[in-house]
Formats: sequence, structure tokens, C-alpha cells
Amino acid sequence: PKGVINDWRKFKLESEDGDSLSLSKKEILRQMSSPHKSFSRDDKDTRERFCRKMSMQEYELIQDEKEDETCLQKYRKRCMQDMHQRLSFGPKYGYLCELQNGEQFLEAVEKEHKSTTVIVHIYEDGIKGCEALNSSLTCLAAEYSTVKFCKIKASSTGAGDRFSSEVLPTLLVYKGGELLSNFISVSEQFSEEFFAVDVEAFLNEYGLLPERELPALENGNMDEQDVE
Repeated sequence: PKGVINDWRKFKLESEDGDSLSLSKKEILRQMSSPHKSFSRDDKDTRERFCRKMSMQEYELIQDEKEDETCLQKYRKRCMQDMHQRLSFGPKYGYLCELQNGEQFLEAVEKEHKSTTVIVHIYEDGIKGCEALNSSLTCLAAEYSTVKFCKIKASSTGAGDRFSSEVLPTLLVYKGGELLSNFISVSEQFSEEFFAVDVEAFLNEYGLLPERELPALENGNMDEQDVE
């Protein structure tokens, strides 16, 4: 498609080293990225001759296979990042948020973006499993930045009598202001020593986590299988 071709040409021009590319070649690339802007609409013959010439000039510009492959990898990387950005709806977080009181708890649940999953850990210091679960959720928050992970002490909720030590740690999962899941004494679902991967598997079992985000594409290192 012409739009993709012109986008690639424009990217190649912008990524070229200014010191290594002659002025004539820079001008050729600039014109190829927007060929129809160089002539008036009525000058059809000149435009057609220009397009034929540009095809030959472009062929000459991409003879250096190593240089062109590096540029192509960078272009793929940018396209993948743009696509991921378009597909990532809603706000981003990336950390475990500490809620201080019941009002903040209600705001985190009711005033959040309707597409955002909110996972709240209700805990108390000294309760078995609470510290390990907080550590696990901190790791998961970095992996699933579109999910809002929160923690709040039971005594700070304003309803501490409903969260005795027998039901802690408790996980509450909300979306669009509605309670999706309620897991009391959730640490009993794991072995005595558990980690983020165990909590992740548990939440995935109930379909409460989105697909993992695309890994960062560094240095343009990406083979055809990665692209697919």
C-alpha cells in the first residue's frame, strides 16, 4: 500500500545519519516520502517521469544490504511499539498503590476507568501470607501495568470488623465499579512459601489478568518469528 511505502521511506530518511548521506540522496528520499508534493496536480507527465526516476534512485539507495536491514529492524520496532500503544486502552500504573482510608478505597474502585481491572489486597501486618502477597503483587504490578493493584490495611478500611485475621489476606477484584471476585484467606490457595508466579497463575485461572504486555524491543533485535 502506498501509505505504508511512503511511511517506510519517510522513516528511512529520518533515521539516516546526516553526515553519511549526501545532500542529493537526502533530497531524493525526501521527495520519495511525499512524491506528489513536488509538482502541481496538472503536471501529470512530469510527475510520472519523476516517479520512474525515483524507482531507480531508490534502488541505488538500498544497495547496502547491511545498512538497510538495520534500518528495517528499527522500522519494525517502531511499528510494533505504535501498534501496542494503540491496542493498550486505559491508564497505566505499574506499581502497588497503598490506600490510606476507606474513602480512597471507594475512589479506587468506583472512579477508575471502566476498562481497568482493580485488584485490592486487604491485609494487616503480622498476618501470615500478607507480606508475601504484597511482594508478589508488587512484581505483578510491574508486569501488568494496565491493572491497578492496591493494598490497604483492614483497620484503615473503616470496616475492620468485617476483616478479621481469619479471613486475611483477602483479595477483592473489581471492574467498572462491580465486584468480580472475592478471595478470603487467599494464601491458603498456595504452598507455605509462594511467589509472584503462583499468584499470577491463580489469577489467570479465573481470567482476571489481561494478556502479558509486549516485551521491550531493544536494539532492533527481532527475528521473523517474533514479528509473527
